[in-house]
Formats: sequence, structure tokens, C-alpha cells
Amino acid sequence: MQPTETTFDLDYSMRRRLGYMLVDKINEYYGSLSHRAVQLPRRQRRSMYSPEPIPEWGEDPEITFERVFDDLLEKGFHIASANYLGLMNPTPTFISVLAETLVAALNPQLASVERSAAASSIERQTVDWVGQRIGWKQRFGGTFTTGGSEANLTALQLALVKLNPAVIDCGLRSLKAPAVFYASSESHHSLDKAAGMLGLGRHALRRIEVTDQMQIDLDRLERAIRSDLERGYLPFCVVGTAGTTNAGAIDNLMWMAEISKQYGLWFHVDGAYGAAVIFSDRYRSLAQGIELADSVSLDPHKWLAMPFSAGMLLTTHPELLRQAYGTKAPYLQASQSPELEDNFQISSQWSRRMNSLKLWMTLRVHGRVSYEALIDKQMKLAAGFAQWVNESKRFELVAPQVLPAIVFRVNLQNAGEAEIAAANRALVEEVNRSGQRWISLTTVAERSAIRTMVISYLTTETHVLELKNALLAAAERLIAPRQIFERSK
Repeated sequence: MQPTETTFDLDYSMRRRLGYMLVDKINEYYGSLSHRAVQLPRRQRRSMYSPEPIPEWGEDPEITFERVFDDLLEKGFHIASANYLGLMNPTPTFISVLAETLVAALNPQLASVERSAAASSIERQTVDWVGQRIGWKQRFGGTFTTGGSEANLTALQLALVKLNPAVIDCGLRSLKAPAVFYASSESHHSLDKAAGMLGLGRHALRRIEVTDQMQIDLDRLERAIRSDLERGYLPFCVVGTAGTTNAGAIDNLMWMAEISKQYGLWFHVDGAYGAAVIFSDRYRSLAQGIELADSVSLDPHKWLAMPFSAGMLLTTHPELLRQAYGTKAPYLQASQSPELEDNFQISSQWSRRMNSLKLWMTLRVHGRVSYEALIDKQMKLAAGFAQWVNESKRFELVAPQVLPAIVFRVNLQNAGEAEIAAANRALVEEVNRSGQRWISLTTVAERSAIRTMVISYLTTETHVLELKNALLAAAERLIAPRQIFERSK
């Protein structure tokens, strides 16, 4: 059926009905998250995709909205559920969801201050708040990014500019030798991507082995730097991790800063996940040394309960941001404010969404102390779960629990790594089969592991207890028969 007119301008009444429908449905959804299943039971999961031609004519917006919401609700994968216990994706604060709606409606353009004075001011204030919690007393600056990958890429770009400003105009050929940088074997894969994107080549990343604590081995790090210097390479950056993706480990940032200073290298802290501990007075000491970094990346869409996407890059060398990304744009008037930079001059992005408002509003409405309470609660839940694993006969920890991420594995006597990995896969599949909860698999220091973490502010001791029961039930079905067989041989 063809409409009587073709226009994007819905009338007042329709806008109102759709708006109220959206708010009501989101409100109902949030009311269900403490008990909502993460996904459909395994036997019901199937792709929704079916090829169809592009719509030539529109359909009733209420019908379309109702249908897509119901499809996403009933057939989707619910990261926001309190039973999502596998990776670093949180339940977004409701205030942040409203902030995202406001940003989408107003559509501020963060490229230049001229066109986004209010939005740019809010972003600068949010950067200031985070930098204060890092502990920086000196001048600093920063920018919001799409996430930790872009933030890490930006940090490495700044480190190269600090090494030799000519790389901006003349490229890597302006360097007197091949540039290399260092991070632990457990650091994030975005560093590999960044090395390739910057033209350094992925082999420029020296991955250093970790200790039993899953921290970068400092002796190996220093030996690698000295070796590269002796072989004619050009070390330029050391990357410490505050909260590895696999195990939540935090490198010894104090000593990494000292080594970086000794060799004149840029020190970057990838704090995408774990740097959020700076919001807790009680646990901030876990990231001791972060204040010594030249740059820090942080993903509020992880532990700070923001919706995607929200990343940040902060640096104590803000002048390098303009040096690295500044360019001329005759159609944009330069900022006249001494406090506010045009974002297109300090970021790899040009047209850019306002990703700061959700964090700014959450801090305004709930305050930093709410984050401190969240971190304290989740650290306690994780510590209790780790203790349960330690005391269990069925499981064993693969790495120490530092943050609310726990990596463990099935405890099989006289079994090789391949057999343990197969048992881990079978157990995770069994626990996830019903769709009620979700945990994940990973590999930590080349050892197969089951990964569980507390990331939703809705997760309680009840959810953790139900996970324990599900793990034990799965172990009884899958592991106990095998061990009985082993003993009878």
C-alpha cells in the first residue's frame, strides 16, 4: 500500500505516540533485567536473516517499531541482563540511555567549538573529572573515542610524534631506525591492529611474557629493550595494562613507569577496563602508578556502565594531540576559546558524536560515590566466587583474581591441555544451553580457561549462587563420569 505523501516529518501526534511507546518499552525492559535470560535456549536459536528487496514505500511506523522491538527483545542476546557473566559489557545506567536519546535528537557536531560550544564544554568537563581521578596535577587534555582500540591507536601516534615530529609529514621513513614498542603477552589485540595501521608493522610490537600473576615480566621487558637498542632498533613506547581482557590482571605500573623513564620511552596505560578503579578510593591503589603515565585509555562502556560506544584517551602532553591531528579546514572557524579545542584538531575523527554526555549525566545524577559502591560490591562478589573455586574439587583458578574477572578451569586428574580444553568447552556449552545465563571461554598464558565476571550493577549474590549451582550440575553430568572411569582403570 502506497502512502499519500513521502516525507520524513512525522506529525506531532505520531511523534508523541512513538516516543511514549519507546519509553514504556525501555522501562519495561529495564524492569526485567534482574531475571531476564541472556538468550533463547539453544534449540530455539536461529538466524533472523532472510534476503528481501529494499522497501520502496514505507509502512506504518507504529507497526514497524513494535515488530523490531519485539524481535530484538524475544530473539536477541541481552548483554544488559544481570545473568550476563562472560565479558566486559555492562548494563547501561538508565540515565545514560536517556542521554543517548537526547544526543540522537539534538545531534550535536563535535568537530568544532563554533558549532558545539555547550557540547564541547561538557566533554572538556568530563575529561577533567577523569584526569583528576587519575591523579594528574599537571596540565592534561584528552578526547573521547569510539573505544579502547582507537584510544590505544591515538596513544601510539602521540608516542611516535614525541619520538620524532617529522613522522606526521614525512612518515616512518623520517625515523633513523625501525621503531618498536612493548606490551605483555596478555595485552589487548588492539595494539597489534594499531601497529599495522600506523605502518610500523605488527612485528614492531614486542610481546613480553608474563609472570604467574599475569603481569608483564619486568626483567624480560628490560632485557628486550636493551637487546633492541643493541641491534639498532628504536624503542619508543611501553604499554602497561590495567585490567587485561582475559584475567583482569594489572601490570606493575610503578616499575613500568620507572623503566620507561630510564630509557626515555613513552609510557601508556591501557586502562580500558581496569582503570575504572580510580573511581574507588578503596581500590585505587590497584592502579598505583597510573598517574605516572604519559597517556591513559579508558572505556566507560565497560566498568562504568555506559552504552556503546564510549572510549577516552587522556594525556599529560595535550599539545601533541594538535601536533598529531591538527589540519586546516577553511569551512570551519577556529575555536576562539582558550579552554576549548576544536575536536577535529585533536582527534583522528572529524564529524563526531557526543559520546561524553552519558558519562557526564551519570556522574551528575549519581555521583562518583555510586561508582565506588558499585566497584566495592562487584569486587566482593568476585572474591567470594574465586574463593569458592579455590575450595571446589571440580575447578581450579587459572590466574589470581584481581578485578571482578575470574578465570578458572575444570580440574581433571592426569589430563593433558587438549582434554582440559575440550572439557571446558563442553561445560560452558552446557551452562549456556538454557540461555538463562552466559559465561565464556578464553586462553590465559596458553592455558584453556572458563571466564566469568561480574559487570552488571544488577548482579547480586543470588545470580552468582545460581551460576555456581549451574556449574556444579554441569560438572556432575560431564566430568564426574569421566573421573569415575579413570579411577576404575
